[in-house]
Amino acid sequence: MDLVPVIHPKKANSASATIAAISTAQAPGGIGIVRISGGEARQIAERVFTSPSGKKIQEASGYTVLYGHIHDEHQEVMDEAIALVFAAPASFTGEDVVELSCHGGLTILKNVLRAVLAAGAVAAAPGEFTRRAFLNGKMGLTEAESVMELISAQGNQAARVALAGHEGALSKRIQAIRQLLVDAAAHLSAWADYPEEDIPQLDPTVLKGTLFAARKEMDTLVSQFDAGRAIREGVDTVIAGRPNVGKSTLMNLLSGCERSIVTQFAGTTRDIVEETVLLGDVALRLADTAGIRNTTDPVERIGVDKAKGRVKTSQLVLAVFDSSRPLEQEDFDLIETLQGVPCVAVVNKSDLDCVIDLTYIKDHFEQMVFLSAQSGSGLEELQQAVAQVLHTAAINPAEGILFTERQRDVAQSARKGIEEAVFALENGMTLDAVTVSIEGAISSLLELTGERATEAVVDSVFSHFCVGK
Repeated sequence: MDLVPVIHPKKANSASATIAAISTAQAPGGIGIVRISGGEARQIAERVFTSPSGKKIQEASGYTVLYGHIHDEHQEVMDEAIALVFAAPASFTGEDVVELSCHGGLTILKNVLRAVLAAGAVAAAPGEFTRRAFLNGKMGLTEAESVMELISAQGNQAARVALAGHEGALSKRIQAIRQLLVDAAAHLSAWADYPEEDIPQLDPTVLKGTLFAARKEMDTLVSQFDAGRAIREGVDTVIAGRPNVGKSTLMNLLSGCERSIVTQFAGTTRDIVEETVLLGDVALRLADTAGIRNTTDPVERIGVDKAKGRVKTSQLVLAVFDSSRPLEQEDFDLIETLQGVPCVAVVNKSDLDCVIDLTYIKDHFEQMVFLSAQSGSGLEELQQAVAQVLHTAAINPAEGILFTERQRDVAQSARKGIEEAVFALENGMTLDAVTVSIEGAISSLLELTGERATEAVVDSVFSHFCVGK
């Protein structure tokens, strides 16, 4: 249900407008919050809130809590509430903020917001509270982007990565790289612009070392993006193998419930069964596919064709083999198909006598684990193997990583500028050409942190936010 009232208030198209929105989830709850931010936040809140003690919101100091009731323009009481007052600049947005906490019923929240809008506030656009925090210097652009990552985090590591970003870990990492380049550019510019000052020319060996160090840091940062995305967004994962190797049993084990039908008959799974599970700190969007084999059954053949298609487009494959039976032609065909695909070989039925050719499997897969999907034995080893294949095991959340496509694109642009500077230096071009490339890289890094971002970039960032944040 949409909590936003069916009205058409004027847009909050000015930084001077006082904005309001429901800032809690769009679902019933014990408490709901309507947030008001702007120069008239106190006055507007005063028009809809009355405290039996007689205390006034406009007279309250920052970080003050008042108890009272919410009423509409006709003084009809809607609910009892708590008004929490934040005085500028010591608030999330850097403006005066009042948060009205009432009971979390959908109708109550909708009516409270309607009363606040009628009292003079305008409806906040998506992400507008965080946008104002950015524009008022309360946080950088990467810190602002991490807000939605915190909200949408699907696991502990994703939450730690987002929190580190919100606390400035990525900004600090970028600033350290930028400082290397700024120092080099400053020396080069001073040497070129003030020859009468007898400023010594920067030693090419030292300059090259600086550029190499900056490039290495950018390479590391960009290379961690895919692993970070796996932690944040989850991974499209296919469980593949020939019939009756235990794919559906593995699906049920990972799901924690019976999502796939399990029988002793080959070809039971005809269509793709999907479920999202958390394996360690990585969300896997699992697809249990039909057993891959040659079949004359037209319905099963459709399922097999779908399975082959999903294998080719997946981000991760859990290739399941039956340890109690020798490899068959379908196994060899699957192994050939999976070359170059991120994959873990799952040797299932480890509780039975092993007759499968383990050497052949080890030679064709980066990771191999023994598992009993029936008992769950080996599940922790599977978790570790998946982390190794996706490179999530090497991620240190406290270091700060890139976590949006915008950030990666700008980081790649900065890396390209550094590479151009190295090329110019190594090929004997003028130091002016080197300086131009370094300054281009610096400009990209400033865009990354939001210190030199265009309005279009800022608009794009906050368009992905939810209303109320």
